[in-house]
Amino acid sequence: MNDLETRQTAAVDTKNSKARYSEAALTPAVDVAEDSSGITLYADLPGVSKDKLELRTESDRLTIEAEIGIAMPEGLQSTHSEVPLGRFRRTFTLSKELDASKVTAKLVQGVLSLRIPKAEHAQPRRIQIEG
Repeated sequence: MNDLETRQTAAVDTKNSKARYSEAALTPAVDVAEDSSGITLYADLPGVSKDKLELRTESDRLTIEAEIGIAMPEGLQSTHSEVPLGRFRRTFTLSKELDASKVTAKLVQGVLSLRIPKAEHAQPRRIQIEG
C-alpha cells in the first residue's frame, strides 16, 4: 500500500468513526404493562419534545427515536455534560399477537406512553353455547 492509499484509508476510517459516533444514542428506560387487550409501554425520554420524537412501525418492529432539546440560556455556556449524546433510540420486536397498525402514543412530561392493542385473533372472546 502506497502513502496515498494509506491516507485515503485513514480518512475513510475517521469518517466511519465519526458517523458511528453521530449515530450513537442513549437507550431509554422502558416499563411494559400487559392486560387482556394489549400492552402499554412507558419510555423515559427526559428533555424530548413532541416535535423531536419519531415513532415507526415496520413489519414486526417498533422504533423509538428522539433528540434531546435542552437549550442553554442565552449568555451561558455548558462547562460539564453528563449526557454527552443528544439522542435516544430503541427498537422492539413486536409479537404477532399485537396489532402494530393500531399503536397510539402520548408524550407527557418526558414520559412516552404507547398503547399497542392485541390483534383481533389474539383477543379473548366468549364462545356462545348452542342448544
